Amino acid sequence: MKNISLKIDDLVFREVEKIREGMKQPRNRYINEAIAFYNKFQRKQLLEKRLKMESELVKADSMEVLKDFETIDDAN
Repeated sequence: MKNISLKIDDLVFREVEKIREGMKQPRNRYINEAIAFYNKFQRKQLLEKRLKMESELVKADSMEVLKDFETIDDAN
C-alpha cells in the first residue's frame, strides 16, 4: 500500500465524513472504494471514446465495401 498526502476541499471532506460515519466505515476504506469506483467509471469513458473513434475510422471503408457488394449484386 502507498501513503499519499491529499488536499480535499472542506465541503467535500465534510460530506465524506458525514457519509462514512453513517456507514461506520473507516475513512481510508471509504476513499479507496471511491477512487476504485471513479477509476472504473473513467476506464469505461475512455473505452467508449476509443470505440467511437475507431468506429468512425472504419465507417468510410465499410460504406465502400457495401457499395462494392451492391455493384456485384446489380451485375448479377
